[in-house]
Parts: sequence; C-alpha cells; structure tokens
Amino acid sequence: MSKPPHEMQGALRLLEAVLFASAEPLTLEILQQQVGKGADVPALLKELKAHYVQHGVNLVEIDGAYSFRTAPDLAGLMKITREPRRKLPRAAAEVLAIIAYHQPITRAEIESIRGVETSRGTLDILLELGWVRPGKRRETPGRPLNWHTTTEFLSHFNIGSLTELPGVEELKAAGLLDTRPVLSNLERENDQGDASDAPLEDDDFAAWVRDEPEDVAAE
Repeated sequence: MSKPPHEMQGALRLLEAVLFASAEPLTLEILQQQVGKGADVPALLKELKAHYVQHGVNLVEIDGAYSFRTAPDLAGLMKITREPRRKLPRAAAEVLAIIAYHQPITRAEIESIRGVETSRGTLDILLELGWVRPGKRRETPGRPLNWHTTTEFLSHFNIGSLTELPGVEELKAAGLLDTRPVLSNLERENDQGDASDAPLEDDDFAAWVRDEPEDVAAE
C-alpha cells in the first residue's frame, strides 16, 4: 500500500533537507536511516534529481553516495574567497570580552581592567573582523572614543542580543572563568622584567595579518 501524498511530500522534503545539511556525500543506507524505513528513498532521489536538473545546483551520485553540487555550466563562474582559519590572539579575545560586557567603554578603561596597555594592532584585529566599532566620544578631558560591539559580533556568536551574554556565574560553571582574583595578579608590560621575553600584542597582530585569503574554485 502506497503512502498518502502528504506523507510522500514530507519524506521528500526531509530527504532534501538532509542532503543540503550534510557536508559530505551520503550513501543510500544513511539516507534510508535518516528518512525512515517506510520511505522509498531511491524513488525520492530520482524525483529530487529531476526537480533540480534546471537549477543552479544538481543532485549527483558519485560512487554510490549522493550530494548537491554546483551545476556544471556554472562551475567556471563560481569563485569562493576562503579565509584562513586563524586563532584570535589572547589580547584581542580579552579586549573583545571587556568591550562586550562593559560597553560603551574607552580604551583607557579597557587598559585599566586588563592591567596592560592595549596596542593599536589589537583593536585593528577586532575592527577587521567587524566585531567592534567606535562610537560617540566621551564628554571628558581628551574626548576619548567609546567602543561597542557590532551586529556582526552577535551574528558570529549566535547571540540574539547583548542580554543573552552568559553571566559571571555561568562562565565560572562552564570553566571559562578563573574563580581566583585576576586583576591583582596582572602586571603591566613595563613591569615584566626583560621586555624581550614578553609576548608583544603587536607581534600578535603581525602574525594575524600574515596569512592572506585564498581564492578557490567552487565545486
């Protein structure tokens, strides 16, 4: 007995979603497990393949595994700029966290919290990523800039709003925050003895910008 049309449509949509979500080609066995034993996966694959023939992506089978690929006639027009994976320097991570939790905040206030001077390169990294932005100047002597996080920061960390940032107790429970006093143990860079032995924030910035994005052809 065949399934009702609405159930077949549901199985087809599920199969389509599974294929789109997978970073790797999926075998018929895996697809059958995902969609359910009652579904005729080979027939559904045939229907999907026919549906996508005229689309920008096609359903293809390679060595018994299925995946969506760019249509062959469009492959030559596609180019992806791939950013090398770079670990955020510790100084930049500290500054980002301080801005996120204390904004609006000036550079001098950031340095007061960290206990060390903040190099221009550290802020440049965060500006390049689009995670922080300068705001209005503070109406105090010197009129320093206030710093804020951006919408891109919220999007990257999958946060709906700043109110969703984890609290201090949550960070401690997750092991991401040292429960010991921090500021009392920090030293200024000028007090660290031999400066040649101390890591410089400018060196972090130089290492950050050393890698350039590379262009790769889309599949």
